[in-house]
Amino acid sequence: MKKKWSVVALSAMMMAAAAMCCEASPKQTENTEAAAAWAAETEAAAADTALPSKDPAGNEITVPEKVDKIISMAPSVTRLLIDLGISDKLVGVDTYSEQYYGDELPENLPAYDMMQPDNESIVSLKPDIVFTTGMSSSGGTDVYAAVRAAGICTADIPSASSLDEIGESITFVGDCTGTQAKAEAISRDYSSAVADIKKIGDGIPKEERKSVLYEISTPTSDSPAIYSAGKDTYITEAITDIGAVSLTADQEDAWPSISEEAAIAMNPDVILTTDNYTKDVVNTLLSLTGWENVTAVKNKDVYYIDANLLNQPNQHVVSAMIDMAKDIYPEAYDGMEDPFAQ
Repeated sequence: MKKKWSVVALSAMMMAAAAMCCEASPKQTENTEAAAAWAAETEAAAADTALPSKDPAGNEITVPEKVDKIISMAPSVTRLLIDLGISDKLVGVDTYSEQYYGDELPENLPAYDMMQPDNESIVSLKPDIVFTTGMSSSGGTDVYAAVRAAGICTADIPSASSLDEIGESITFVGDCTGTQAKAEAISRDYSSAVADIKKIGDGIPKEERKSVLYEISTPTSDSPAIYSAGKDTYITEAITDIGAVSLTADQEDAWPSISEEAAIAMNPDVILTTDNYTKDVVNTLLSLTGWENVTAVKNKDVYYIDANLLNQPNQHVVSAMIDMAKDIYPEAYDGMEDPFAQ
């Protein structure tokens, strides 16, 4: 539990300081003032590092004073835990975390389907905390109900709708795991990089801003729809911040489905894709029938962005933003360094 100075102790300290000031020398006065300032800073620090009482989804939670066993059911959180240097505390993960980061995790970790987790097995591991993602409850059912019922702290982190929310989730995980200082440092670097990117993006003249079509999937004859990022998503915000114009920014759905015909009619200047499942996705997009006259295709401004960077809401979204920015505006972002480069 974080130390809190009692009101009595602080009052006593301040009274002593006041008494000393009556006949104190300038040096004594200086020392007394420093002691009082230190006490005030200590009390503020204790308040700032109090254990969270609610998770980012607004659920009331009771975080154990000591967290030694963690289950992460979200790859974005798993990546953050690795970067915080506490992956050795993981006793279980979701299958995507295993797939993406298995080489950086303890051996033989149980891996669970984030949409249909084995509650009984999770409970048997006796974790101190389980981090979940809002994606798991997208069907409207609490798939971790039995874990919560067992009295295990289950902290839900919904998919971030803004870049600021990503920073908040970083500090939340730090507060829960006793890694506040390192999490706050990561969050500061993240926020500073976002601000630097936005400053450059804001400086790009409106008439020079390029239109972007972001694609999660590539159209095929069997599945011609294209999924993208719509209104109120951090991905749309990221595209805007680098100085570009997202062609799906007005879509009410967070992850809208767009017909191939509609996408072609948008005539984007740039196409960005995070499709991990299509072989040689950039050349596939450049050779799609019917797309020959699309500006991005004609100019070969089609770029793959690492899905693990952009689609997982943690500090590495900055890495994806820098990659996108350098692809679209190489001169404007020349020299921009990635604080989270691996």
